[in-house]
Amino acid sequence: MLILAVFLLAGFVKGVIGLGLPTIAMGLLTLAYPAPEAAAMLLLPSFITNLVQIRPAAAAWRLALRFRALFLGVVAGTALGFVLWGGLGGRHADLALGVLLVIYGLLGLAAWKPRLPEAAGFPTGAVTGAVTAATGVFVLPAVPWLQARGLSRDDLVRALGLSFTVSTLALGALLLGGRSLSWAQLGLSALAVLPALVGQRLGEALRSRLSESAFRRAFQLGLTALGLWLALRG
Repeated sequence: MLILAVFLLAGFVKGVIGLGLPTIAMGLLTLAYPAPEAAAMLLLPSFITNLVQIRPAAAAWRLALRFRALFLGVVAGTALGFVLWGGLGGRHADLALGVLLVIYGLLGLAAWKPRLPEAAGFPTGAVTGAVTAATGVFVLPAVPWLQARGLSRDDLVRALGLSFTVSTLALGALLLGGRSLSWAQLGLSALAVLPALVGQRLGEALRSRLSESAFRRAFQLGLTALGLWLALRG
């Protein structure tokens, strides 16, 4: 029951602002499960909801080609981070990431726009991958970098989905390679797919009713709230 409730909520938030499923799910699941087990449960619902998020395929392919350096950096950074941290990093990593998210979210609400060059795609992805390996959360600094690209609401959500798909695959490969993934955990992960999809669909219905400006405010508020949640958890 805990898993169903967690992924329904996390899927809803993801449906509204395009992110938040790993952050919320990790925060709640680690109240009852060790961090590696919680991260393993995230794999299937995160991967499948990301596939839903990036549709249609033609638009996803266009963004994948444009931002391929970012995605290559994510893979490299996740592998390097896993070696450096020896697995998921723990509470201090959560606290640091949470504080940074709160600061960035508040700056966004104050209409601050980051100036991050598109040529910085690979190092941005590498740092994001290292943060993912430490926390299981795929947010900074990829989100500000993608926001700085001036994308429309739907393309931003789609690009986030692509970034998260790459991060999920990289993290899953490392968990599998490190034998941190069992068939029982995969079964729980499969169980979480349906509530995550239902929550995502409800969130998308709400997003479709928001104007571009209202979406931007909701996005920054969501980042701030996620940051507070991570900091308190840490």
